[in-house]
Formats: sequence, C-alpha cells, structure tokens
Amino acid sequence: MSTASVDSKPSVASAEPAATVAQFFIPATASLQERRPRTLKHGDTFAVFDHNGDALSGPGSPEGLFHRDTRYLSHFYLAINGKRPMLLSSTLREDNATLTCDLTNPDLFDEKGKLTLGHDLIHLRRSRFLWNGGCHERLAIRNYDDRRQHVRVEIVFAADFADLFEVRGTVRVRKGRHLTPVVEQDSILLSYIGLDERKRSTRICFDPRPDQICSDQVIYDLHLEPHEVRSFFVEIGCDRVADRRPSHRSFFLALRDARRALRSSSSRAASIVTSNEIFNEVVRRSVSDLYMLMTDKPEGPYPYAGIPWFSTVFGRDALITALETLWLDPQIARGVLGHLAANQAAEIDPIADAEPGKILHEVRYGEMAELGEVPFRRYYGSIDSTLLFVLLAGEYLKRTADFATIQSLLPAIEAALAWIDEHGDRDGDGFVEYGRRTEEGLI
Repeated sequence: MSTASVDSKPSVASAEPAATVAQFFIPATASLQERRPRTLKHGDTFAVFDHNGDALSGPGSPEGLFHRDTRYLSHFYLAINGKRPMLLSSTLREDNATLTCDLTNPDLFDEKGKLTLGHDLIHLRRSRFLWNGGCHERLAIRNYDDRRQHVRVEIVFAADFADLFEVRGTVRVRKGRHLTPVVEQDSILLSYIGLDERKRSTRICFDPRPDQICSDQVIYDLHLEPHEVRSFFVEIGCDRVADRRPSHRSFFLALRDARRALRSSSSRAASIVTSNEIFNEVVRRSVSDLYMLMTDKPEGPYPYAGIPWFSTVFGRDALITALETLWLDPQIARGVLGHLAANQAAEIDPIADAEPGKILHEVRYGEMAELGEVPFRRYYGSIDSTLLFVLLAGEYLKRTADFATIQSLLPAIEAALAWIDEHGDRDGDGFVEYGRRTEEGLI
C-alpha cells in the first residue's frame, strides 16, 4: 500500500499516438529508490527529506514539504561553519511519527587552511515530525570538546510553490507570481499567488531569535562551553499566517498530540502475535505504514494511495485496501464507503469523465487541477471503482452486520448499480466497458 499507485499513468502499450500516451505519464528524473528518502505524512501534508534531514532543490528533486498537492518548502539546508555536517544515523520511529537525524561536524579550517575544529566534536540532532499542516523541528547542538567552541549554524531555505504535477515533470508555460518575502525578527513569510488567484503561504518561525535573518537564510552564532547543549526550534506552517511562534512547549505539545493520534488510530487494528519474531516485525512495520497513509475525513479514516505522488484520495486503491483489511480494521472500510458515497458523481461532466452514480478515481487540490491543466480536480475516469464500491459494501455488511451504515449508503449503492447497467455497459453486452469522454482523460 505504501508503494505508488499507477492509476494516473496511461498504458504505454496503447495504440494511441505517443504524444497522447506521454500526456500524463510524467516520470521523475531522480530515482526515489536510489535516493532512499525519509518520508513523513500527516493528513494532507507530507514531506520528503534526505538522510541528513535536508530538502535539496534541483532539477527532478522530489524533496520538500508538500500540502494539498503544492510544494510549500522546496529547499531546506543545514550547514555548520559553511560545511554540510556528516551523517551518523538517520531513523524513523517504528510508528513513523518522527524522523531523527544525528550529525557531526567535518574537519573545519580557517581561511589560511589551519584546522580550527576537528571532526566529531560537535553533535547535532534533528528531531522532526508533521502535525496539522506544519512541520516541527528541534535542533539540539552539543559541544563534546573540552574547550569552548565558536559554531556558526546556517539554515538556507526556499519555497517554489510548485504544483505536484510540475514537480513530477510537467512544464508550465505560465505561472503565478511570488510576493516579496516578509521578514521579521524571528520569522519569514513566503507567499505566492497562483493563476487560480489563490494565495499560498509558508511561514517559517524560529525560537530563539536568530542572530541574522533574511528572506532565504538564518544564522546562529554560538559560543558553546565544554559539553554544553543548546536547543533551537523551527516551525514551518503551510497557509498559517497567524502570529504564532514556536517554542519548546509548543513543540512537545504537538509531538504529544501527533503520537497520541497515531496510536489511537492504529489501536483499532487487530493484534497479531506469532512465535516468529521476524514475522511479527514485518506485521508491525506493515501496520505502521498503513496508518501513516491514513487520513481522517469527515466520514472516517481514508487510506491515501502512496507517498509522494499519490498522497491523495484514490477510489480503487482505497477500496482494495479496505477489502484487504476488513479482518484487521473494518472502520477503514466504513470511512472509505462514506467518503466515496459523499463524492459520488450526480451528473454528466465530460471533462471529469463523470456520469451519474460513478465513483471517484482521483482528487487533486493543486493549482493545475483548479485551472484544468490536469483533469484530476475531481476525476471519475476509472473502470472498477464503482464495482468495487458495491462489492465492499456487501463485504462490510457481512463482516460487521452494521445495517445502519449500509442503510445510509443504500442510495449511493443503488446509484452505483444503475451506473453499471446504464453508463458502464456502453454497448449493452452485459459487460462493463471503459472509455473516456474527452482526449484529455486517462486512456
């Protein structure tokens, strides 16, 4: 389930012209498997970092902080005395709640080439997690030398506000405009107004106040006594413009709430224990990955299809996941059925490949979807999501005997069955056919 869905990729075996086949087949130029990124997710926000905890911008880079299909932070780079720290370890908690990166200084020299600080004397620990549309980080710096040391910590950042499809490789002829950054004593507000006339903003806050701050960089000049530890807190908020500053208290309160929420949702899953500890570890990892992908909707929990490119509502992916986990946690199926019923197509819309009774294929919230540059704002071009919806409803009833929920879903189930008979069976041969209504739809 944590692997990326291929739903938005037309078959390269299609007989249609190559230009059409390539329309939404948008490969990233950098292999995620080779880079082995560190990923975090909460709700409609996810992040991709490297082992050091940095997000490095560049052609084809998938790294950054994403919220509702827009990259709100495209570059985030930590340096010590102008040099990148060396990696000691980089780990995700077993429940995927936090990323911890342990770093140390390389050999540092002055302008004349004299060694000023030997390697492995300064330790940096970055602890990071996502919560409610924001990224929270604590940076702890410790001097292991027996002498006082002067350390210069620099954090360089940028926000390109690129649409997810743009990050994946789509070239856009026109884009919106970036607003002048608003720099305060302990925060920076980066904003962008898209062609859809929507303003998107990234606020980066620091505690304590940096010694130097500008629109793309902050600097801390530290004098660390032997074995002294100093902690700094950074909060990156997506579309948060309120005057709220990070602190050690807000960091730990948010961390507590994030872990509680994840523990509460995963506690619904059936417990699985065997005599094989390796198998038990595989099961624990699988359950953790599944619940990291879970997003709370008004109707209940909904599993997103995969990070990074498919961290959104997909019909078939969630329906199949709900079917496969009915024995584990039937509340997943209840949430999936409720959300898809609430977003069931009610009329014919050729651009969205929508027909009365049809169940969603995909939902996107980014600028390109809002403008119709990609057809996935609320898209119904799927051959099997409507059938799987009916199937899941029946299996859920058998598993739970929850007649009240099925009774509330009956109008959606009947509409889905009507679509199968009418619009789904285009030639009246008793079989469901797939066909898009416009050239822009999925093949």
